[in-house]
Amino acid sequence: METITPRQREIVTLARSQGRVAVEELAARYEVSAQTIRKDLNQLCEQRIMSRVHGGAVVASSVENLAYEARRFIARDEKIAIGRAAAALIPNDASLFINIGTTTEEVARALADHRGLLVITNNLHVATLLYPHPRIEVIVAGGPVRRSDGGVVGAAAVDLIRQFKVDYAVIGTSAIDPDGALLDFDYREVRVSQAIIENARQCLLVADSLKLERSAPIRIGHLRDIDVFVTDRLTSAPLRELCRGAGISVVETAEPDATAETEG
Repeated sequence: METITPRQREIVTLARSQGRVAVEELAARYEVSAQTIRKDLNQLCEQRIMSRVHGGAVVASSVENLAYEARRFIARDEKIAIGRAAAALIPNDASLFINIGTTTEEVARALADHRGLLVITNNLHVATLLYPHPRIEVIVAGGPVRRSDGGVVGAAAVDLIRQFKVDYAVIGTSAIDPDGALLDFDYREVRVSQAIIENARQCLLVADSLKLERSAPIRIGHLRDIDVFVTDRLTSAPLRELCRGAGISVVETAEPDATAETEG
């Protein structure tokens, strides 16, 4: 089995703390060429320690999520655009669930100008964003608060969610498998997300395209459980076909590539 160099080990540690690393920044940091850094990243990717993204790499762990603050910086602009697009699909005077995640947090931020909303959430960040607005009522699920990200998880949160039947659910996911499975890292969080999906009339999945490059060990559900998939770009042709066959509406916020398949 290959071993990693001290510099490569530092790069992994840096990626865990920052969310991602960039080739040019690493080259300047270690005073080596960009080619040398690309070789380091390629070796780490070959060992499935990291995954390459445009201009750099992210940690590729399938059993441990990145720190919440680090995840905020990954695909930040894409998440903001996704949040705005998802919020535009939710009318005034609606009830909705919003679960844990940096992308669902951007949906909440974009909902601030709505009126007549009832929002039930297990995400303290979402509650903090929305409770000051007098035209939005916020209910926070009870239970233990996960220190890493302000998520409320556990049986009490599930019990509260099951008391409601709402118009919309807005959910995020840590990873999307090539077969369409929606995946996450914490079984307690998954139980809450499953209850949210089961008790909403329409479910919106918000996830950037990097989620197609990641993995996680616990199954939330499947794309077929979703009504609308809001993303920056759906890069997987099989998943696009799955969505078409299942009647899932796909909303893409990025400008289409010239070579991309066009929807009929």
